[in-house]
Amino acid sequence: MPDIRRFRFGLTFVFMLGVSGHVPVAKAAPTLMPQPRTYHVQPGALPLTGGVVVDWQGTRSELLDHAVARFTQNLAALSGRDAMPGGRSGLVVHIHCMGPDADMLSIHMREHYRLHTDAQGAVLEADGPVGVLRGLATLLQLVERRDDGPVLDAADIDDAPRFAWRGLLVDVSRHFMSIAALKRQLDMMELTKLNVLHLHLSDGQGFRVESRLYPRLQQVASHGEYYTQQQVRELVAYAAQRGIRIVPEFDTPGHSYALLLAYPQYAAQPVTTPMDPKRVVRAAIDPTSPQARDFIAGLYHEMAGLFPDVYFHVGGDEVRPDEWTANPRINTYMQQHNLTTATLQAMYTQRVHDMLARDGKIMMGWDELLDAPIPASIVIESWRGSRYTAAATQAGHPVVVSSGYYLDLLLPAVMHYRVDPLDPQGNGLPPDQVVQAHAPALAPLALDPAARMTPVQDDRVMGAEAALWTEIVTEEMLDNRLWPRAAALAERFWSPATVRDESSLAARLPVVQAELELLGNRATADRARMMARLAPDDVVPLATLLSVSSPVRNYAHNHVFGPSRAAATSDPRPLDRAADIVATDNTEAALFNHDVQVYLAGRTELAASLRTRLENWRGNDARLRLLAQRDPSIREVLPASALLAQLAQAGLDAMDPPATAWREHAATTLAMAQGQFAASMSLLAVRASPQPAGDILPDITPAIAVLVQAARSPAAVSRQDVAGHPLP
Repeated sequence: MPDIRRFRFGLTFVFMLGVSGHVPVAKAAPTLMPQPRTYHVQPGALPLTGGVVVDWQGTRSELLDHAVARFTQNLAALSGRDAMPGGRSGLVVHIHCMGPDADMLSIHMREHYRLHTDAQGAVLEADGPVGVLRGLATLLQLVERRDDGPVLDAADIDDAPRFAWRGLLVDVSRHFMSIAALKRQLDMMELTKLNVLHLHLSDGQGFRVESRLYPRLQQVASHGEYYTQQQVRELVAYAAQRGIRIVPEFDTPGHSYALLLAYPQYAAQPVTTPMDPKRVVRAAIDPTSPQARDFIAGLYHEMAGLFPDVYFHVGGDEVRPDEWTANPRINTYMQQHNLTTATLQAMYTQRVHDMLARDGKIMMGWDELLDAPIPASIVIESWRGSRYTAAATQAGHPVVVSSGYYLDLLLPAVMHYRVDPLDPQGNGLPPDQVVQAHAPALAPLALDPAARMTPVQDDRVMGAEAALWTEIVTEEMLDNRLWPRAAALAERFWSPATVRDESSLAARLPVVQAELELLGNRATADRARMMARLAPDDVVPLATLLSVSSPVRNYAHNHVFGPSRAAATSDPRPLDRAADIVATDNTEAALFNHDVQVYLAGRTELAASLRTRLENWRGNDARLRLLAQRDPSIREVLPASALLAQLAQAGLDAMDPPATAWREHAATTLAMAQGQFAASMSLLAVRASPQPAGDILPDITPAIAVLVQAARSPAAVSRQDVAGHPLP
């Protein structure tokens, strides 16, 4: 478990430097994520002795009673203090819920709350029941473990979300996730104030919900892994208790291979069994078939009845034109009606829109739907770039933004955190580089320099979603691939746009993750189990390497294109390699980066600690090589281990320059490490560059670079220079 107190010190240091401009404080601020709209840290704290006493005012309900029970349990886990018989009365919380919310579990539900804590306890006032839940989540984050015991920090908070839609998309088609795993994510979502779970329930690889109308969907298309209708209802109820809506996605007309395995008569092109890896992403429904239309109408009607939320996502993305144009009958239909593939899909979209409207649903779809005119009431989810947020809102559509927030790109949290949902230039590839790369398939992902957003368009953005597609994510990897990055994006979606300080994020992220793991998150535990399988003889050398490494980015690890695509095979590979285990944001690397910044800013007493860590990483290479003689499965990471050792040596040389010519060796090592990061810095880079052995990157690289630079010219490395080198 990371040392939470140490990271709280790091946060204190950041605030004392004055780099977190949105909250002026003179002492350690509470480690809150998301940051509230306004808060004032107060002097003093309340010692926690165990137990919770609630003084109810205003509305009280079964939902709120369950919320308090969860809060009490979580408070005991964070504080280490259970209620003692005959002991003190514990934390007193005065809860005033102003009334029931007629818009509960809708886009308009009331989440505003006010929270005051001091030496007497806590006062929580909320506009509605969900506001109470959000306030209790913040109250938990005010718990601090001190040497003399746990306390509740004193603060005044007035808080409400920036965006009404704050989602998390989990793809359960590519890899099935159990109900228990999804409930665990809902628990984490409640703690970080996310309020929409978007479930991608069908795709080429599997259809995941029981259908009583079309039973072959679970018999054939699910491959034996699906949710019963009763399980769906239980999951929806579990989410509702936490103020979270579940929005289903059943993707058509493309991404329909599994569905068409069960009902091939509705396919535009023949669907073969067993599954054809080359067709799994291509198969599409025949949009001209009346029988297919009736099939989709019946299926969507049945699924709409299982999910009470008013929004219903139908996908609509990545339809391959030749699935339709290569079918003579469809091609003839298109010619007779003067249709292109885009307008043919628009015709299909209109029909589905009308089907769902009869069931009282609002249709959602991906931004490809914009390729032809469609009803303005359809919610567009922009995923290919910020240009589509601008285009959709300009056309009058409500929008949910996921461009910039794809967690399966394996980017560190800070890179997602930099993207604002309302920035029309926030996410996309440089257009000149796309042209130079002769990559027409990536042209839709290019930025549009002319894209702009007006205040009217801003108002049409309902919110945003973090998205995790699971082609290379198993249930055992789920927590690791979602958290803590989803917490950083929860802040991006909840907090004011002015909350942007990356140093503050870096300091708070490990604290929040440690707290989430005390409350049930399994990221560290699952990584440890996977490492123990990979290196059963001695896990320590592998764990040491991975503690300061991260995976290659931008789908380089998927090996679906670029010079490394030969690593991909037609059969799904086991997801048990080092790059499948390593986290995108590592506590040890973050702490080392922070300590180097502090050291170069004048805290020279940290030198001994830095040297100890560098010596450990340098010596770890020999230990890992000995281990690889017994555990061949880890041999692919030996080049990465050697590079880490060389970087550590460069850092040691920079701190204590030897008489020998060390700078040239350090420069060569840094060039190699920085080149590895550059090889997956974008989708364009991945197409052109081979990836490092083992698909892992050395996260201490930027800290070593500034150490070497400081040794070369100490006066040139100011505090601002160092702060400008966040983790890669």
